[in-house]
Amino acid sequence: MHRLVVPMLALAFALLAPATGEAHHETTRILFIGNSLTYANDLPALVQSLARGAGKDVACSTIARPDFSLEDHWNQGDALKAIRKGGWSFVVLQQGPSALQESEVLLRAYTKRFDAEIRRAGARTAMYMVWPSRMRSQDFDGVSRSYSNAAADVGGLLLPAGDAWRAAWKRDASLPLYSEDGFHPSPTGTYLAALVILHRTLGVSPSLVAAPGIDRKTAELLRQAALDVTPAL
Repeated sequence: MHRLVVPMLALAFALLAPATGEAHHETTRILFIGNSLTYANDLPALVQSLARGAGKDVACSTIARPDFSLEDHWNQGDALKAIRKGGWSFVVLQQGPSALQESEVLLRAYTKRFDAEIRRAGARTAMYMVWPSRMRSQDFDGVSRSYSNAAADVGGLLLPAGDAWRAAWKRDASLPLYSEDGFHPSPTGTYLAALVILHRTLGVSPSLVAAPGIDRKTAELLRQAALDVTPAL
């Protein structure tokens, strides 16, 4: 996986642990565990902002490191510590495209390991399906298969952002969903991923989500693409 020269999100565990007994309303707390495909354009912060704009009380936290797989996160330990603190509603897992058979094997194996910890902490596992690089567009089906299988293995939620990208391109093949490096998402690609995540985790209809900085026609296209691939909860 290519590296992005962007600041890595700080691992502030004081912010990762939900406070207890302070508010009586229910906050949906989402922990994202992944790599640069998660922290590019700060996807978790966008999900939180868009959710709050749609009237949902959501708090997102992130543990993401460049080029990390789920195996790397398991061995490094910070993700496990965060999960075990508890208080999460969903834990979103992401690694590289994982289209190759050996990559799928590892994705599924470590998803199962993390899921056991996530369930023990009272949360639900969600799999953030990404996409291959532009140069390997033939791998889209493999990416979809790997993440779908990993989610099915543990009864987790599938967040099919990569499938949504393809659905959007069926409507307009010129949409700039990749950034200049041909692998990481552009802001538009990240926005579409956020729509998918909001619909699947919170049941927020894409039609109710604001589209800051995106023209009306493109925003509507992206919302329809998200709906194509994400049945609500």
